Amino acid sequence: MMYSSNDKLLAKKILNYSVELKSDENVMIQLIGLNGIGLMRAMVEEARRIGAHPFIDIVDTEVQRMLVESGDMAFWERQATVDQLPLMKQMDAYVGVRATQNIYEQSNVGAAANKAYGKALLEPVHFEERVNNTKWCIMRYPSDAFAMNAKMPTHVFEEFYFKACLLDYAKLAEAMKPLEDRLRRTKEIHLRGQGTDIRMSVEGQNWIPCTGKRNIPDGELFSSPILDSVNGHIRYAPSVYQGKPFEFVELHVENGVVVNFDSSNNAALEEILSADEGAKRFGEFSFGTNPIIEKPMYDILFDEKIYGSNHLTLGKDYEIAPNGNDSTIHWDLVCIGADVYFDGKLVRKGRLFVDDELSILNPDELLK
Repeated sequence: MMYSSNDKLLAKKILNYSVELKSDENVMIQLIGLNGIGLMRAMVEEARRIGAHPFIDIVDTEVQRMLVESGDMAFWERQATVDQLPLMKQMDAYVGVRATQNIYEQSNVGAAANKAYGKALLEPVHFEERVNNTKWCIMRYPSDAFAMNAKMPTHVFEEFYFKACLLDYAKLAEAMKPLEDRLRRTKEIHLRGQGTDIRMSVEGQNWIPCTGKRNIPDGELFSSPILDSVNGHIRYAPSVYQGKPFEFVELHVENGVVVNFDSSNNAALEEILSADEGAKRFGEFSFGTNPIIEKPMYDILFDEKIYGSNHLTLGKDYEIAPNGNDSTIHWDLVCIGADVYFDGKLVRKGRLFVDDELSILNPDELLK
């Protein structure tokens, strides 16, 4: 079989709904890892049915690891300027499918190599060109290893994966509107929970609802905190960044800067925080609202959408919701189940909204 019926449904949703692909447009379809080849086939067929022009990039994760390990600034500058940036500049849309079998593939890559890859390739090609100038969508693809990290049988995980990815995003978009409106009128957000007591100003900041247009699965509403306003401490759920696993991360913050930390891997955390000045500051704050996603599975594209969660992100901001933080780092760390206060008023108790206007985002309401 060329691809499954679920691959076909997902390909149609990505190309028609997420990136709104039109006839005669150029779309880059990038597959990192080989187990998502069925989805790529379905997307190529759908792109041609639409009348668009797919440009295919299939990346073997072992080769990618070799390049990142051995690459320096000059290597990645040449990769960007000769090939990847000129090509990306010609794209109207981009779809990235992360289909690696091993999320720890790059766990041995050193700090200098990661910084070179981030600064010379990811920043100009993806953060600056792709994010700002294409219609883009990024997703994972299920595998046995992915199911193992989620602590689910493979067939159960695949069912969960497609249910989360094929959510009714139009309904979610409507349900998000009251929260977006409230946040635009909010000056201070306070999170308080186990290991967490942190405040930040969001006065005047832009808020962006995410409902299947940029990530699949989706379900978040994000902005960025006023840069020097973040104060307190926060404890995060398990995470993987740059191939390095963290069972927990705890940050202590003064005037927007991380001044102390603890984690299950402090040597790796110190390396990340030392990448540059912006790595110790925050570039994004978000609410997770996907009612299907209940627990962390060591994959940020899923974990940042967990209902009843927030992520306060170390590193670079997004141009669409800026706060002036610049960094080669962008690490979405997730805090699950903290009580949330808007200007001193409790609006979410644990994982459920208690404010009448916002309770439409609770799973029982969204999944009716």
